[in-house]
Amino acid sequence: MVTKTRHTTLIFLLFAQFASHAQASFSERILTPSDTLNKQRLNTLVIGSTLGGTATLAGLYQLWYADYPQTSFQFNNDNRDWLGMDKLGHATTAYYTAVTGIRAMRWAGVKNRKAIWYGALPGWLFLATVEIFDGFSEQWGFSTGDFIANTGGSALAIGQEALWQEQRIMLKFSFHESPYRKLRPEMLGESLWSSWLKDYNGQTYWLSVSPGSFGWDIWPEWLCLSAGYSGRGMITGDADNQASRPEFAYLERAPQFFASLDIDMTKIPVKNKFLRTLFHAINVVKIPFPAVEFSPGRGLRGHGIYF
Repeated sequence: MVTKTRHTTLIFLLFAQFASHAQASFSERILTPSDTLNKQRLNTLVIGSTLGGTATLAGLYQLWYADYPQTSFQFNNDNRDWLGMDKLGHATTAYYTAVTGIRAMRWAGVKNRKAIWYGALPGWLFLATVEIFDGFSEQWGFSTGDFIANTGGSALAIGQEALWQEQRIMLKFSFHESPYRKLRPEMLGESLWSSWLKDYNGQTYWLSVSPGSFGWDIWPEWLCLSAGYSGRGMITGDADNQASRPEFAYLERAPQFFASLDIDMTKIPVKNKFLRTLFHAINVVKIPFPAVEFSPGRGLRGHGIYF
């Protein structure tokens, strides 16, 4: 069974993060969440998400599965591929899908508990459906690791909304151009624009949290401590496949761990509702800051500014 090479998680991530902000116009009235159930808004969300989700699944089926034979349901253990980077992409996608759905339900005036479940579950079901499609495709197979990552990302969003009605522990994403893209551009991206989707060597996933959100008054709530994870030396998803290719055998595949600072854009005190909505939308991106890196084989390294 071949390694998955469809770099889709970030597409889903951005779609999820921006889609429910379609209600963001320059009208203060439209941007304001409803205090009571607004059936017109709710119907718009339900109909729009149903039609959009169905159309997207149909399109993905034609794009990814129609040209490959179908088979009985099968599993694919791809947990070692890409040093686990794709799993973090799945978790981050599911997290922001849930966060965005919950905000959308609150915008429509749905009460807290129902907003959490009605907002988070559709995105999780969408991602689970894609995994089931994989399971019936001879080309792929159902990835238990992907499914667990999707569930974990959704659970992180749901749990925080249930406990605090806000996100204090956030998953984030950053990207820089890596030197590996030019070694295999057909896999890692022909251009810088395509490589941010395809090149896991240039992606970093972060966990950001502000001590100020947990009652430490001397720490501003918008300033976060951030721990990141990435990988280097990855030309193919599978390490054994890469090692068997003489032209790439010299590359050292290794994880990278980072410590840095970050900004929670949702905690920036602005009154303008459009700006607040915009800050929520871009909060998926980790703000560049100095960082400390540890990687096996390299030890500790400092970065004056890290993307």
